[in-house]
Amino acid sequence: MSKTNYVIQVLDSPLLMDATAWNRLLAQQAQPTPFMRHEYLAALHASGSATPATGWTPRFVTLWEDAASPALPGTAPKAAQLLAACPLYLKDHSYGEYVFDWAWANAYAQHGLAYYPKAVVAVPFTPVPGSRLLARDAHARDALLQAVLETCQSEQLSSLHLLFGGDSDLSASQQAGLMLRHTVQFHWQNTRPGYASFDDFLATLTQEKRKKIRQERRKVAEAGVSFRWSRGHDITPQDWDFFYRCYERTYLEHGNAPYLNRDFFARMASTLAEHWLLFIAEREGRPIAASLIAVSDEGQEKVAWGRYWGALERVDCLHFEACYYQPLVWCMTHGYQRFEGGAQGEHKLARALLPVKTSSAHWLAHPAFADAVERFLEREEQGVGHYLSDLARRVPFKQG
Repeated sequence: MSKTNYVIQVLDSPLLMDATAWNRLLAQQAQPTPFMRHEYLAALHASGSATPATGWTPRFVTLWEDAASPALPGTAPKAAQLLAACPLYLKDHSYGEYVFDWAWANAYAQHGLAYYPKAVVAVPFTPVPGSRLLARDAHARDALLQAVLETCQSEQLSSLHLLFGGDSDLSASQQAGLMLRHTVQFHWQNTRPGYASFDDFLATLTQEKRKKIRQERRKVAEAGVSFRWSRGHDITPQDWDFFYRCYERTYLEHGNAPYLNRDFFARMASTLAEHWLLFIAEREGRPIAASLIAVSDEGQEKVAWGRYWGALERVDCLHFEACYYQPLVWCMTHGYQRFEGGAQGEHKLARALLPVKTSSAHWLAHPAFADAVERFLEREEQGVGHYLSDLARRVPFKQG
Protein backbone atom coordinates (compact mmCIF):
# COMPACT_ATOMS: atom_id res chain seq x y z
CA MET A 1 0.00 0.00 0.00
CA SER A 2 1.56 3.29 -1.06
CA LYS A 3 0.95 6.68 0.47
CA THR A 4 -0.96 7.78 -2.61
CA ASN A 5 -4.01 5.59 -1.98
CA TYR A 6 -5.02 6.66 1.50
CA VAL A 7 -5.87 9.83 3.35
CA ILE A 8 -5.18 10.70 6.97
CA GLN A 9 -7.80 12.35 9.16
CA VAL A 10 -7.07 13.52 12.71
CA LEU A 11 -10.29 13.80 14.72
CA ASP A 12 -10.50 16.00 17.80
CA SER A 13 -13.26 13.90 19.35
CA PRO A 14 -14.06 10.18 19.35
CA LEU A 15 -17.68 11.22 18.83
CA LEU A 16 -16.75 12.22 15.25
CA MET A 17 -15.63 8.68 14.52
CA ASP A 18 -17.96 6.24 12.78
CA ALA A 19 -18.67 3.71 15.54
CA THR A 20 -19.49 0.82 13.21
CA ALA A 21 -16.30 1.26 11.17
CA TRP A 22 -14.17 1.51 14.33
CA ASN A 23 -15.65 -1.60 15.98
CA ARG A 24 -15.46 -3.58 12.75
CA LEU A 25 -11.75 -2.80 12.53
CA LEU A 26 -11.24 -3.67 16.22
CA ALA A 27 -12.85 -7.07 15.69
CA GLN A 28 -10.17 -7.89 13.08
CA GLN A 29 -7.30 -7.44 15.57
CA ALA A 30 -5.42 -10.22 17.32
CA GLN A 31 -5.94 -8.81 20.82
CA PRO A 32 -9.23 -6.88 20.98
CA THR A 33 -10.70 -5.81 24.32
CA PRO A 34 -14.00 -4.10 25.24
CA PHE A 35 -11.98 -1.07 26.38
CA MET A 36 -11.05 -0.26 22.80
CA ARG A 37 -14.62 -0.37 21.58
CA HIS A 38 -16.03 2.90 20.35
CA GLU A 39 -18.71 2.86 23.07
CA TYR A 40 -16.09 2.83 25.82
CA LEU A 41 -13.91 5.57 24.34
CA ALA A 42 -16.94 7.70 23.47
CA ALA A 43 -18.30 7.36 27.01
CA LEU A 44 -15.00 8.55 28.47
CA HIS A 45 -15.26 11.67 26.34
CA ALA A 46 -19.01 12.36 26.50
CA SER A 47 -19.10 11.93 30.29
CA GLY A 48 -16.29 14.45 30.76
CA SER A 49 -13.99 11.83 32.29
CA ALA A 50 -11.30 12.04 29.58
CA THR A 51 -11.46 15.44 27.87
CA PRO A 52 -9.20 18.47 27.43
CA ALA A 53 -10.57 19.77 30.76
CA THR A 54 -9.14 16.72 32.55
CA GLY A 55 -5.88 16.74 30.60
CA TRP A 56 -6.81 14.29 27.83
CA THR A 57 -7.05 16.13 24.49
CA PRO A 58 -8.13 13.69 21.75
CA ARG A 59 -6.34 13.55 18.42
CA PHE A 60 -7.69 10.27 17.07
CA VAL A 61 -5.64 9.36 14.01
CA THR A 62 -7.47 7.55 11.21
CA LEU A 63 -6.26 6.17 7.90
CA TRP A 64 -8.83 5.94 5.12
CA GLU A 65 -8.92 4.54 1.62
CA ASP A 66 -8.56 7.48 -0.74
CA ALA A 67 -11.96 9.00 -1.47
CA ALA A 68 -12.97 10.94 -4.57
CA SER A 69 -14.10 13.96 -2.54
CA PRO A 70 -12.12 14.87 0.60
CA ALA A 71 -13.88 15.23 3.92
CA LEU A 72 -14.17 18.47 5.82
CA PRO A 73 -11.27 19.14 8.20
CA GLY A 74 -11.69 17.23 11.46
CA THR A 75 -14.28 14.80 10.09
CA ALA A 76 -14.01 11.33 8.59
CA PRO A 77 -14.38 10.74 4.85
CA LYS A 78 -17.93 9.72 4.01
CA ALA A 79 -17.42 7.23 1.18
CA ALA A 80 -14.20 5.47 2.11
CA GLN A 81 -13.05 2.35 3.92
CA LEU A 82 -11.32 2.70 7.29
CA LEU A 83 -7.90 1.06 6.98
CA ALA A 84 -6.40 1.91 10.37
CA ALA A 85 -7.09 3.99 13.46
CA CYS A 86 -5.90 4.59 17.00
CA PRO A 87 -6.80 6.68 20.05
CA LEU A 88 -4.20 9.44 20.43
CA TYR A 89 -4.33 11.90 23.32
CA LEU A 90 -2.28 14.99 24.08
CA LYS A 91 -1.45 15.10 27.77
CA ASP A 92 -0.32 17.88 30.09
CA HIS A 93 0.27 15.43 32.97
CA SER A 94 0.99 11.73 33.50
CA TYR A 95 -1.99 10.73 35.64
CA GLY A 96 -4.20 7.80 34.69
CA GLU A 97 -1.60 6.02 32.55
CA TYR A 98 -0.03 3.37 34.87
CA VAL A 99 3.30 3.50 33.03
CA PHE A 100 5.19 5.96 35.15
CA ASP A 101 7.38 8.60 33.51
CA TRP A 102 7.41 11.28 36.23
CA ALA A 103 11.21 10.96 36.48
CA TRP A 104 11.52 11.71 32.76
CA ALA A 105 9.37 14.82 33.16
CA ASN A 106 11.48 15.95 36.14
CA ALA A 107 14.69 15.47 34.15
CA TYR A 108 13.32 17.66 31.37
CA ALA A 109 12.34 20.34 33.89
CA GLN A 110 15.78 20.28 35.50
CA HIS A 111 17.30 21.08 32.10
CA GLY A 112 14.82 23.86 31.37
CA LEU A 113 12.85 21.83 28.83
CA ALA A 114 9.12 21.17 28.59
CA TYR A 115 8.07 17.52 28.78
CA TYR A 116 4.39 18.41 28.51
CA PRO A 117 2.44 18.33 26.31
CA LYS A 118 3.23 14.77 25.28
CA ALA A 119 1.19 12.20 23.36
CA VAL A 120 -0.13 8.80 24.38
CA VAL A 121 -1.74 6.03 22.35
CA ALA A 122 -3.73 4.56 25.18
CA VAL A 123 -7.08 3.89 26.77
CA PRO A 124 -7.43 6.45 29.56
CA PHE A 125 -7.32 5.03 33.11
CA THR A 126 -7.24 1.46 31.77
CA PRO A 127 -3.99 -0.56 32.15
CA VAL A 128 -5.27 -3.51 30.11
CA PRO A 129 -2.95 -5.00 27.46
CA GLY A 130 -4.43 -5.26 24.00
CA SER A 131 -4.44 -3.98 20.43
CA ARG A 132 -3.93 -0.21 20.16
CA LEU A 133 -2.99 0.36 16.51
CA LEU A 134 -6.10 -0.97 14.81
CA ALA A 135 -5.23 -1.86 11.24
CA ARG A 136 -6.44 -3.96 8.32
CA ASP A 137 -2.93 -5.33 7.75
CA ALA A 138 0.72 -4.75 8.67
CA HIS A 139 1.23 -2.13 5.95
CA ALA A 140 -1.70 -0.09 7.22
CA ARG A 141 -0.41 -0.41 10.79
CA ASP A 142 3.02 0.89 9.78
CA ALA A 143 1.43 3.78 7.89
CA LEU A 144 -0.78 4.60 10.88
CA LEU A 145 2.18 4.70 13.26
CA GLN A 146 4.06 6.95 10.85
CA ALA A 147 1.04 9.27 10.72
CA VAL A 148 0.97 9.35 14.54
CA LEU A 149 4.66 10.28 14.67
CA GLU A 150 4.12 13.00 12.06
CA THR A 151 1.21 14.33 14.14
CA CYS A 152 3.46 14.49 17.20
CA GLN A 153 6.14 16.33 15.24
CA SER A 154 3.68 18.80 13.73
CA GLU A 155 2.25 19.52 17.22
CA GLN A 156 5.83 19.93 18.51
CA LEU A 157 5.30 17.38 21.26
CA SER A 158 8.12 16.12 23.43
CA SER A 159 7.30 12.43 23.12
CA LEU A 160 4.95 9.61 22.16
CA HIS A 161 4.01 6.71 24.43
CA LEU A 162 2.07 3.66 23.24
CA LEU A 163 0.84 2.05 26.45
CA PHE A 164 0.04 -1.63 27.08
CA GLY A 165 0.21 -2.50 23.39
CA GLY A 166 -0.53 -5.79 21.70
CA ASP A 167 2.16 -7.88 20.03
CA SER A 168 1.55 -6.40 16.57
CA ASP A 169 1.70 -2.87 17.97
CA LEU A 170 5.00 -3.51 19.71
CA SER A 171 6.53 -5.14 16.64
CA ALA A 172 5.55 -2.16 14.45
CA SER A 173 6.86 0.24 17.09
CA GLN A 174 10.23 -1.47 17.26
CA GLN A 175 10.55 -1.39 13.48
CA ALA A 176 9.76 2.34 13.56
CA GLY A 177 12.55 2.95 16.09
CA LEU A 178 10.50 3.29 19.27
CA MET A 179 11.97 2.01 22.53
CA LEU A 180 10.22 -0.74 24.48
CA ARG A 181 9.57 -0.59 28.22
CA HIS A 182 8.33 -3.49 30.32
CA THR A 183 6.25 -3.79 33.47
CA VAL A 184 4.71 -6.70 35.35
CA GLN A 185 1.05 -7.56 35.90
CA PHE A 186 -0.58 -10.59 37.52
CA HIS A 187 -3.04 -12.78 35.61
CA TRP A 188 -4.87 -15.98 36.53
CA GLN A 189 -5.21 -18.84 34.06
CA ASN A 190 -7.95 -21.47 34.14
CA THR A 191 -5.86 -24.56 33.41
CA ARG A 192 -6.22 -28.36 33.16
CA PRO A 193 -8.14 -27.26 30.85
CA GLY A 194 -10.60 -25.93 33.43
CA TYR A 195 -11.06 -26.23 37.17
CA ALA A 196 -14.21 -28.11 38.19
CA SER A 197 -14.58 -26.05 41.38
CA PHE A 198 -12.76 -23.66 43.67
CA ASP A 199 -11.68 -26.63 45.81
CA ASP A 200 -10.28 -28.27 42.67
CA PHE A 201 -8.27 -25.07 42.09
CA LEU A 202 -7.09 -24.96 45.72
CA ALA A 203 -5.86 -28.54 45.47
CA THR A 204 -3.19 -27.40 43.00
CA LEU A 205 -1.68 -24.91 45.49
CA THR A 206 0.88 -25.51 48.19
CA GLN A 207 -0.50 -26.28 51.64
CA GLU A 208 0.58 -22.87 52.98
CA LYS A 209 -1.19 -20.89 50.26
CA ARG A 210 -4.25 -23.13 50.32
CA LYS A 211 -4.58 -22.63 54.08
CA LYS A 212 -4.16 -18.88 53.81
CA ILE A 213 -6.88 -18.50 51.17
CA ARG A 214 -9.31 -20.64 53.17
CA GLN A 215 -8.62 -18.53 56.28
CA GLU A 216 -9.26 -15.30 54.35
CA ARG A 217 -12.53 -16.58 52.94
CA ARG A 218 -13.62 -17.90 56.33
CA LYS A 219 -13.13 -14.47 57.94
CA VAL A 220 -15.52 -12.90 55.44
CA ALA A 221 -18.12 -15.65 55.83
CA GLU A 222 -17.92 -15.55 59.64
CA ALA A 223 -18.49 -11.79 59.49
CA GLY A 224 -21.89 -12.59 58.01
CA VAL A 225 -21.07 -11.38 54.50
CA SER A 226 -22.62 -13.01 51.43
CA PHE A 227 -22.44 -12.11 47.75
CA ARG A 228 -24.74 -11.81 44.80
CA TRP A 229 -23.79 -11.05 41.22
CA SER A 230 -25.52 -9.56 38.19
CA ARG A 231 -24.42 -9.17 34.59
CA GLY A 232 -25.36 -6.82 31.81
CA HIS A 233 -28.89 -5.47 31.80
CA ASP A 234 -29.65 -7.46 34.97
CA ILE A 235 -27.60 -4.87 36.87
CA THR A 236 -30.28 -2.47 38.07
CA PRO A 237 -29.91 1.34 38.21
CA GLN A 238 -29.99 1.01 42.00
CA ASP A 239 -27.08 -1.45 41.86
CA TRP A 240 -25.11 0.94 39.64
CA ASP A 241 -25.82 3.78 42.08
CA PHE A 242 -24.66 1.69 45.02
CA PHE A 243 -21.52 0.58 43.19
CA TYR A 244 -20.62 4.19 42.44
CA ARG A 245 -21.07 5.19 46.10
CA CYS A 246 -18.55 2.50 47.05
CA TYR A 247 -16.14 3.32 44.22
CA GLU A 248 -16.20 7.06 44.92
CA ARG A 249 -15.80 6.64 48.67
CA THR A 250 -12.75 4.41 48.30
CA TYR A 251 -11.04 7.02 46.10
CA LEU A 252 -11.92 9.84 48.47
CA GLU A 253 -10.57 7.88 51.44
CA HIS A 254 -7.21 7.87 49.65
CA GLY A 255 -7.40 11.63 49.14
CA ASN A 256 -8.33 11.68 45.45
CA ALA A 257 -11.44 12.19 43.40
CA PRO A 258 -12.25 9.20 41.14
CA TYR A 259 -11.13 9.36 37.52
CA LEU A 260 -14.52 8.17 36.28
CA ASN A 261 -17.80 9.89 37.08
CA ARG A 262 -21.29 8.48 37.52
CA ASP A 263 -22.30 9.53 34.01
CA PHE A 264 -19.57 7.32 32.54
CA PHE A 265 -21.00 4.25 34.23
CA ALA A 266 -24.53 5.25 33.20
CA ARG A 267 -23.30 5.21 29.60
CA MET A 268 -21.70 1.80 30.14
CA ALA A 269 -25.02 0.47 31.43
CA SER A 270 -26.73 1.83 28.33
CA THR A 271 -24.26 1.08 25.52
CA LEU A 272 -21.93 -1.69 26.72
CA ALA A 273 -23.90 -3.50 29.42
CA GLU A 274 -23.04 -7.04 28.26
CA HIS A 275 -19.38 -6.50 29.17
CA TRP A 276 -19.96 -5.75 32.87
CA LEU A 277 -20.33 -8.10 35.84
CA LEU A 278 -21.12 -6.72 39.29
CA PHE A 279 -20.57 -8.42 42.65
CA ILE A 280 -22.33 -6.91 45.66
CA ALA A 281 -21.43 -7.91 49.21
CA GLU A 282 -24.29 -7.90 51.72
CA ARG A 283 -24.49 -8.23 55.49
CA GLU A 284 -27.77 -8.52 57.42
CA GLY A 285 -29.64 -7.67 54.23
CA ARG A 286 -27.64 -4.48 53.62
CA PRO A 287 -25.22 -3.96 50.72
CA ILE A 288 -21.79 -2.98 52.09
CA ALA A 289 -19.34 -3.34 49.17
CA ALA A 290 -19.14 -3.85 45.41
CA SER A 291 -16.68 -5.11 42.82
CA LEU A 292 -17.14 -4.38 39.10
CA ILE A 293 -15.56 -6.79 36.61
CA ALA A 294 -15.31 -6.47 32.83
CA VAL A 295 -15.88 -9.62 30.77
CA SER A 296 -15.65 -10.64 27.14
CA ASP A 297 -16.37 -13.88 25.31
CA GLU A 298 -15.99 -12.44 21.80
CA GLY A 299 -12.37 -13.42 21.06
CA GLN A 300 -10.53 -16.72 21.05
CA GLU A 301 -10.59 -16.75 24.85
CA LYS A 302 -13.17 -15.86 27.45
CA VAL A 303 -11.48 -13.18 29.54
CA ALA A 304 -12.40 -11.21 32.67
CA TRP A 305 -10.70 -8.11 34.01
CA GLY A 306 -10.70 -6.90 37.60
CA ARG A 307 -11.44 -3.18 37.35
CA TYR A 308 -13.16 -1.23 40.17
CA TRP A 309 -14.13 -1.80 43.77
CA GLY A 310 -15.23 0.01 46.90
CA ALA A 311 -16.70 -0.58 50.36
CA LEU A 312 -18.86 1.34 52.84
CA GLU A 313 -17.90 -0.88 55.78
CA ARG A 314 -14.61 -2.45 56.82
CA VAL A 315 -14.46 -6.24 57.00
CA ASP A 316 -11.18 -8.13 57.28
CA CYS A 317 -10.20 -9.70 53.92
CA LEU A 318 -13.32 -8.36 52.17
CA HIS A 319 -11.21 -6.85 49.36
CA PHE A 320 -9.64 -10.22 48.53
CA GLU A 321 -13.03 -11.96 48.51
CA ALA A 322 -14.76 -9.31 46.39
CA CYS A 323 -11.95 -8.65 43.92
CA TYR A 324 -10.33 -12.10 43.54
CA TYR A 325 -12.10 -15.09 45.02
CA GLN A 326 -15.66 -14.29 43.92
CA PRO A 327 -14.53 -13.44 40.35
CA LEU A 328 -12.38 -16.58 40.18
CA VAL A 329 -15.31 -18.77 41.25
CA TRP A 330 -17.44 -17.09 38.60
CA CYS A 331 -14.77 -17.61 35.92
CA MET A 332 -14.48 -21.32 36.77
CA THR A 333 -18.24 -21.77 36.75
CA HIS A 334 -18.69 -20.00 33.41
CA GLY A 335 -15.66 -21.41 31.59
CA TYR A 336 -13.55 -18.25 31.43
CA GLN A 337 -9.91 -18.96 30.62
CA ARG A 338 -8.22 -15.85 32.05
CA PHE A 339 -8.70 -13.26 34.77
CA GLU A 340 -6.43 -10.20 34.65
CA GLY A 341 -5.96 -8.54 38.00
CA GLY A 342 -4.92 -5.09 36.76
CA ALA A 343 -1.78 -3.05 37.26
CA GLN A 344 0.85 -3.96 39.85
CA GLY A 345 0.07 -5.77 43.11
CA GLU A 346 2.57 -8.46 44.11
CA HIS A 347 0.06 -9.61 46.76
CA LYS A 348 -1.88 -11.17 43.88
CA LEU A 349 0.83 -13.82 43.47
CA ALA A 350 -0.18 -15.48 46.76
CA ARG A 351 -3.69 -15.82 45.29
CA ALA A 352 -2.45 -17.67 42.19
CA LEU A 353 -2.38 -14.73 39.80
CA LEU A 354 0.93 -15.27 38.04
CA PRO A 355 3.38 -12.63 36.76
CA VAL A 356 3.05 -11.57 33.12
CA LYS A 357 5.29 -9.08 31.32
CA THR A 358 3.42 -6.20 29.69
CA SER A 359 5.04 -3.71 27.35
CA SER A 360 4.83 -0.16 26.06
CA ALA A 361 6.68 1.75 23.34
CA HIS A 362 8.22 5.22 23.56
CA TRP A 363 9.62 7.90 21.26
CA LEU A 364 11.31 11.10 22.44
CA ALA A 365 11.90 14.00 20.09
CA HIS A 366 15.03 15.29 21.87
CA PRO A 367 18.00 13.17 20.69
CA ALA A 368 20.07 13.50 23.89
CA PHE A 369 17.15 12.59 26.13
CA ALA A 370 16.21 9.73 23.83
CA ASP A 371 19.74 8.32 24.25
CA ALA A 372 19.55 8.74 28.03
CA VAL A 373 16.17 7.04 28.24
CA GLU A 374 17.35 4.20 26.03
CA ARG A 375 20.24 3.51 28.44
CA PHE A 376 17.84 3.72 31.38
CA LEU A 377 15.43 1.27 29.77
CA GLU A 378 18.24 -1.22 29.17
CA ARG A 379 19.04 -1.21 32.90
CA GLU A 380 15.37 -1.29 33.84
CA GLU A 381 14.75 -4.29 31.58
CA GLN A 382 17.47 -6.21 33.38
CA GLY A 383 15.78 -5.38 36.68
CA VAL A 384 12.40 -6.54 35.37
CA GLY A 385 14.01 -9.80 34.22
CA HIS A 386 15.50 -10.42 37.67
CA TYR A 387 12.16 -9.57 39.28
CA LEU A 388 10.30 -12.05 37.06
CA SER A 389 12.87 -14.74 37.86
CA ASP A 390 12.41 -14.10 41.58
CA LEU A 391 8.61 -14.26 41.24
CA ALA A 392 8.87 -17.52 39.31
CA ARG A 393 10.56 -19.09 42.32
CA ARG A 394 7.64 -18.03 44.54
CA VAL A 395 4.67 -19.33 42.56
CA PRO A 396 2.02 -20.80 44.89
CA PHE A 397 1.49 -24.03 42.99
CA LYS A 398 2.74 -27.46 43.99
CA GLN A 399 5.81 -28.62 42.15
CA GLY A 400 4.88 -30.45 38.95
